[in-house]
Amino acid sequence: MRSGSFGFLFPHSLKIVNGEINEHTWTMDHHTYRYICVFCLSMQMVWSLDQVTLLNPPDEPLPDHLLEVFYSCDEPATVQLDCVVSFDTDITSTLLLRQWSCVPGGPKIRTVELNLPDWLVYQADGIVPDSQWVLSCMLQASIRYSGFYDTERSVAAWDVATLQPKPFSNRPVKQHQLCMAWSTHMLQLTHQISKKQCPLEQETVHLLSSLCASTGENFGITKTLDPYSSKSLDYLRVKAISFPWCMFSIWIFVTRHCQRRTCGVFHHIDSQNNYVTPTMFLTNSGQLHIQMNGEPEESSAFLSTFKVPLSEWCQISVMVKGRVVTVSMICVDGERRTVHSTEHMFRHTLVLDDTEGYFVIGGGKYITGVEGYYGPLVYHRTRISPHSTSEVVIPDVIRTVNLTGWLQTCQAFHLEMTVKISGYSLKAKQGTESGNICFDAFHEWMVKDRLLSESQCGLWEATVPQRRLAAKLAKIMALKHGDRRVSLAAVGRALYSLSLHKLGRASRTGVVSRILPLLLQAGCLADNRALHTASVLYSTGLGVKKQPSKAWLLALLAAQRDDRLALLHLGHLHHRGVHGLPADPDLAYAYYSNIAKQTTLDRVNPTPQQTFVEAVYLNNDEALSLQTSEDHHIFQWLKHQARRGAAEAEQTIARMLFWGQQGVSPNMQMAVRHYERGAVHLGDPVSMYDYGIVLLQGHGVEKDIPKAVKFLKKAMDQGFVPAISALAWYYEQFEQDYNTAVQLWEQADLLKCPEAALNLGVVHSLGLYPGKAADQFMAYQYYLKSAERGHIRGAVQLADIWTTGIPGRVNRRPSDAVLWVKWAAEHNGYLGSILRKALDSYLKSDMFSSLLYYMMAAESGYAAAQFNVAYLCEQNTFGFLDPAFASNCMWRYYNLTIQSQNPDTYALIRMGDLFYEGHSDRQKDLFSAAEMYKQAALRNEPQGWYNLGLLAEEGFRLPLSVLAELSHSELYLANNSLLLSALYKRCRDSGDTDSYLPCSLALFNVYLQSFQRDYSVAIMFSTAAAVVAAPAIILTILGVLRRSFQMLN
Repeated sequence: MRSGSFGFLFPHSLKIVNGEINEHTWTMDHHTYRYICVFCLSMQMVWSLDQVTLLNPPDEPLPDHLLEVFYSCDEPATVQLDCVVSFDTDITSTLLLRQWSCVPGGPKIRTVELNLPDWLVYQADGIVPDSQWVLSCMLQASIRYSGFYDTERSVAAWDVATLQPKPFSNRPVKQHQLCMAWSTHMLQLTHQISKKQCPLEQETVHLLSSLCASTGENFGITKTLDPYSSKSLDYLRVKAISFPWCMFSIWIFVTRHCQRRTCGVFHHIDSQNNYVTPTMFLTNSGQLHIQMNGEPEESSAFLSTFKVPLSEWCQISVMVKGRVVTVSMICVDGERRTVHSTEHMFRHTLVLDDTEGYFVIGGGKYITGVEGYYGPLVYHRTRISPHSTSEVVIPDVIRTVNLTGWLQTCQAFHLEMTVKISGYSLKAKQGTESGNICFDAFHEWMVKDRLLSESQCGLWEATVPQRRLAAKLAKIMALKHGDRRVSLAAVGRALYSLSLHKLGRASRTGVVSRILPLLLQAGCLADNRALHTASVLYSTGLGVKKQPSKAWLLALLAAQRDDRLALLHLGHLHHRGVHGLPADPDLAYAYYSNIAKQTTLDRVNPTPQQTFVEAVYLNNDEALSLQTSEDHHIFQWLKHQARRGAAEAEQTIARMLFWGQQGVSPNMQMAVRHYERGAVHLGDPVSMYDYGIVLLQGHGVEKDIPKAVKFLKKAMDQGFVPAISALAWYYEQFEQDYNTAVQLWEQADLLKCPEAALNLGVVHSLGLYPGKAADQFMAYQYYLKSAERGHIRGAVQLADIWTTGIPGRVNRRPSDAVLWVKWAAEHNGYLGSILRKALDSYLKSDMFSSLLYYMMAAESGYAAAQFNVAYLCEQNTFGFLDPAFASNCMWRYYNLTIQSQNPDTYALIRMGDLFYEGHSDRQKDLFSAAEMYKQAALRNEPQGWYNLGLLAEEGFRLPLSVLAELSHSELYLANNSLLLSALYKRCRDSGDTDSYLPCSLALFNVYLQSFQRDYSVAIMFSTAAAVVAAPAIILTILGVLRRSFQMLN
């Protein structure tokens, strides 16, 4: 292959004119001249004259652009101009624009009209066709020669220019100069019209298509509607605002009567934060409260004549026909259906603008929700559903979950256990009266996993085999407590502890199927942790058959009881759309916002059950080496440094003890001692601040406000910024001095303090800023600053605004709101406790327990845990997992990991390897593998660059979209050696010392292969020419030397 653009230069002492040697300069015979010409031609194969350059390429696709091409060739060749277009469908097309002949000789410049296709330059107009979305566009000019066998054309030189394609709406409209034939025009228009479809209009809106567990708090589902895109439809909608004709229906399952006067079912809030049409509440008596508003600002309501029952799925429908509102309810209990209806006529005209404000399913900012579950909600915007109440069909999602089946089974189990506990308690009481009872059996049975059998049993003591252990536990606890009544919840907690004990002793997954019934029984007896653990087992298929619907049911049950990890799990399911559930950011936000709010409260009230959340990746040896304990040498070394007066060591020990970091168990009292030592004896401003905070809040020490203020002032005097904000909080909370508080907060805000920005947002929101009215937009700006600085509560406040927006100032951003509350929720200390148990088990080589705990966190969507699950499955130490399960586990969790906001590069590389190898029954997917390696390379991971090079070496043509993101689009049509050189250079220059040598060797190998391929022919011809010409050259030299010698004589 020809390469380069260098030309061969003749020696200055040899002049060739018209193909002949000037004899005045050098005289030689015909044979010598022939040998020298052969030598020169062989050298020209190394230093060729082929060259092509685009002199004035446009920046974007333009019509009728005059393009100048500079070119030259040393043999008859063809100059070819191509346009290479890459689409969003991962298809790349090469369009031939022009070709012309190149005659050997000096360089030339040719001006050609750049006739790009209309669909790339203009807007579609019926004549100019539509096109797919264009990602990139390149012009390529090349010098091409016929191959050795005239079957291919080799590229000797090329030049590439990148054009930036315009979006469809920004392109010019083509002015057609000629009228086409009427028949042709009609055929084109018919083809275009047949492809057009009316846009999908939300006339029947599924505001909720899934199930939602409601804890009875303020965490509802926010929805908004847009106007119709069709002008005619939207005209009818606007016309019907003052005479609404619509219907909405919602499924609801109430587990407990409303504990307040009213609870939210479905309500509408306008831009002035008022309840508007339609609004439906559930009262504490079980009746429905229906409220409608009219003009001008006239509102009225009525109560239903029926009550909503407990523990039954009911569909509640509200039909609005002008001023007449009909509320109907149909409840399903097995095969039995009950129907109720109430009709009311309002005295005033009703008004309904469904694009104004927002709708809320469940609890909102101003009202709590119902305790229970919400089902599918359908809203017919401009019509009444033709189906009657008798034709109501239970939604598939309700049938699949089978909530009522679970509750009925649990109710029977409750009754059975209640009878047993009563019987055993009576036996214990009789034994106590006779003085013949022993209470050491519980401990002995827990250790030896057995219980002494009784010779005689009452009828109530009989039990099925699956519930035998639960009955034994109930008996032991009843005997232990004597005449004191044992609660079902206490039996559930003991059953869960027994299940964990058995799982901790397991080394294989086979034992899980025998322990799962214990977890289900514990969950039935109101232990939420057991429900979540069982949900994880069904979701992952660890030792049991995977059942996503059963996993979802158990997660719903635990979340309805406000279990933090279950809330995280459901938020993740609906955020990502896992297990076939619909992706719904509004529903995910409802779950995430609940645990995010709890996280802000948990951090103010730390408990020993909470641990600081640390993202430790199991492939990071450095992070693993930093894990310690109270007896570990690292902790002892820190204590030694602290005793020697090292303030940083004192801070580290106190932080580790207070939050439970790096493997140290939480101990607030001991942490306070280290805070005090650093503040009093070392005068450290950080310790002064921390000591002042614990004194203010009474964490691990008795509250002492004056002493706290004293140390906070000392820390502030030494320039510690958080102390300024803490003092401002003191003035606001204890002195009610808002002027001083605001002044200090603004001072701290200028120094980038996140707490100061949060508190300034709060005072602006509540109208507490001196001399200023409440300003929600100003509060929003401060919340945004606080969140961006890493404050959890600031993130929660920001997300709360983004989920509804501020009319006229801040648009609604539900997808961004979800990300903020997810980030805040993942700082919860109960999640940190699960992660700590997982890491401790790993460090103790208990791989099964480590995998189980990491799966609990991974199913909650925590990226580090997802990575660690995949890593454990990949390593499969001691072969504790079935190979098929380990393979699927690795695929699933690495795939989940790379979907996080900042995926680990190792996961990207491994996922690329799985695509390359063809996981399980999947075929090889080199394009997806290249995508994974590209993402790793963009994060400066040398393995990504190296693997892309290996793909290219194997003959896979890297897609143009991949090269464009790597800033190497010009190499798409280039010689493979140039592409490999660029990739391996980036690998070598990544800054990673471990990768420098292998990347350098790969680059050196490319150079060797390129040299061998490009110059082997030239070297062969040169050698042959030298051998042929050597005798003549030697004779010529001898002749010259002889003449010179004769002249000297």
